[in-house]
Amino acid sequence: MRSGILENYQDLLPLNERTPGYSLCEGSTPLVHLRNLSREMSIDLNVKFEGLNPTGSFKDRGMVLAVAKAVENGARALICASTGNTSASAAAYAAHAGLNCYVLLPSGFVAKGKLAQALIYGAKVISITGNFDKALELARDASREFGLAIVNSVNPYRLIGQRTASWEICDELGKSPEWLFIPVGNAGNISAYYAGFLKYRSLGRIARIPRLMGIQAEGASPMVSREMIDHPETIATAIRIGKPVSYTKAVKAVRNTEGAFISVSDDEIMNAQKMLAQKDGIFAEPASCATIAGIWKLFLQGDLPSGISVTCILTGNGLKDPEAPMKYLPDPVEIEGDWMSLKEVLNK
Repeated sequence: MRSGILENYQDLLPLNERTPGYSLCEGSTPLVHLRNLSREMSIDLNVKFEGLNPTGSFKDRGMVLAVAKAVENGARALICASTGNTSASAAAYAAHAGLNCYVLLPSGFVAKGKLAQALIYGAKVISITGNFDKALELARDASREFGLAIVNSVNPYRLIGQRTASWEICDELGKSPEWLFIPVGNAGNISAYYAGFLKYRSLGRIARIPRLMGIQAEGASPMVSREMIDHPETIATAIRIGKPVSYTKAVKAVRNTEGAFISVSDDEIMNAQKMLAQKDGIFAEPASCATIAGIWKLFLQGDLPSGISVTCILTGNGLKDPEAPMKYLPDPVEIEGDWMSLKEVLNK
């Protein structure tokens, strides 16, 4: 029977006898070898497909621990700001734990698939005028004023839970990859991976920490420009964040692993989404595909060493935001419902 991260990594997580053992069977997501893209780029390329978590994104790993610790500490309700994935995860685990959940979303900038999730799980969804950074500021204010447990990545348990993905990668490979590409929005996940790899190295389970490559969209790339952005813009809504909360931690993670932050355009992201789906059969949301866009960009520039072991983190499922790729894809071919019409199309 599949279990969740609180059971799978109980010895490495801050649990005690009062911590509820919640689980929606998060974690244990597949590490998929991309045989075709590996061959094209002359590398050993795997993707960690976090889109197969219960609510379709990596957020579930940290959320189950954050919610369990919130209940342990007496919380009766949760609050979060979100570009979509956090709200879906918070709402699901709040329902699982029997808690009320309030989510603040930037009006007009959340994919409908993610909004539908937050609503169906029963969260009180509040759409605000402004971007994610404003929503997070308000969520933090509400947390202090009303005693709500905030479950954004400012919650330390969120990042501790997210470390488990790095452990799963190492457990499956039997070592760490040489390079790891990861999307960067609020910068918590890259920080969590770094801490996870450090922990595994301290336990002697890996010999080295991979070079961390943080990928951002050009219109929302404060880690690349080293300047906060007041009005971030990108089709990859999950990383449409201009003022990352974990900025300092992320800079440290990349610097200490001799990695880099790279920006890619929206066109490069959407091309990568199509390439990943059509060459290796995986449909991930645009923010996830920033990693594929980043590695492809390095390959085209001649800056990707041959033969290296690379893992790309695909943070969310493509069904989270089906509208985005439809802007780039051809319409279905329409024919009359008869054999000759179909035969004509198949002969082309």
